[in-house]
Amino acid sequence: MKSNMGKKDRMIRSIVGAILLIVGLLLGFLNAWNWIPIVLLIFATVFILTAIIGFCPLYCPFKISTKKSDK
Repeated sequence: MKSNMGKKDRMIRSIVGAILLIVGLLLGFLNAWNWIPIVLLIFATVFILTAIIGFCPLYCPFKISTKKSDK
C-alpha cells in the first residue's frame, strides 16, 4: 500500500473528519434523526483513517496522487 496523499490533502481530511465527528456526536446526543449521525460518524471514521495512513483507495482506479514526487 503506497502512500498517495500529500500533506495538504491529509490535513484537509483530518479537519473535515473532525468536523463530521463532532456534528455526528452532537446530533446523536440530541437524538435528532436516527440515521444521519450514523452516516456522519462513518464518513468521519473513513476521513480520519485515510488521513492517518496516507492512502486513499478511491485514488487508485483513477491513478490520482496528491503526494509530491521525490525528484
